[in-house]
Amino acid sequence: MPEGGCNDGNGFLAFRSTVSPSLELRDLTKTFGKFTALDSLNLKLEGAKCVGFLGPNGAGKTTALKMLTDMIFPTKGECFIDGVSVQDQRKRALEVCGVLIESPEIYPSLTPYQALQMVADLRDMPEAEQKIRIPAALAEVKMGEWSDKKVGKFSKGMKQRTNIAAALVHDPAILILDEPATGLDPRGMAEVRDIVRGLKKRDRLIFMSSHILPEVTDVCDEVALINKGKLLFYDTLENVTTKFSHGQTSADASFAAPLADGVLGSQLASLPNVVRVERLDARRVRLFLRGGLAEEAVTLKALVALDLGLVGFQESKSALEEVYLSQIERGDS
Repeated sequence: MPEGGCNDGNGFLAFRSTVSPSLELRDLTKTFGKFTALDSLNLKLEGAKCVGFLGPNGAGKTTALKMLTDMIFPTKGECFIDGVSVQDQRKRALEVCGVLIESPEIYPSLTPYQALQMVADLRDMPEAEQKIRIPAALAEVKMGEWSDKKVGKFSKGMKQRTNIAAALVHDPAILILDEPATGLDPRGMAEVRDIVRGLKKRDRLIFMSSHILPEVTDVCDEVALINKGKLLFYDTLENVTTKFSHGQTSADASFAAPLADGVLGSQLASLPNVVRVERLDARRVRLFLRGGLAEEAVTLKALVALDLGLVGFQESKSALEEVYLSQIERGDS
């Protein structure tokens, strides 16, 4: 158990440290021959939150995470976890971290409980603590009822949930996930997203690489975008979409019954802060708005007052996608 921690009775540490969790990549560079995978990357994350590490395949995400966890060495630069250099003090730096890089295979003859026992033994976790932490970690990923079943019979999604449990077995303050939903079917992807939402409730700093935009939009508080080894931006999702969409956002509204075309052109188009309206289908429209969340709230209040049978209103999933595509295209040019 990390210094300063005590069990809260549910298998979790009541507190882990008085220091706010932090990760830092400082001037991180990695070259393979003439190819530059990372180019002077600087990124610092602080506090309990979920940060999406976004970028297309080959952007350098996994390379950065492997250097952050000392799996490969940087050509130049240094990584820090809670202010401790990963390159100089590997064991001390990584003891507060749970890590899942790519998708390691679990011995098919093992049960999830046995697989986590192996990880706990490698961490020199006392047997008494294992009896508390292993069931708690499996419960966090909704695998408790499968703890004594052999992994070889599991679906890909169930194996990935077991891998995440292995990263959680010591209740880390920092969790590093490398594209946890890649290769899963829609159900498996939804399960992983739901698990990450639950992990956020334990006051952890979660750093999660992904190239799946809905995944980042659904679970992350902030996003860092890289392309060709360079950081393009790092900010909150709200600030990113506001800044790079030139002061405009978009929200999708759904209604209980189909809307007449006249409603779009008159009532919806005249709502405060609405720039234009686009029909998605008979019962759904996309509202393009000027301003940020404050203006969006004003629009929503006015929309409810129209009494059109509104049943859903959420930020458009295309907002981050538009920013992502525009910045990647700009970086490629």
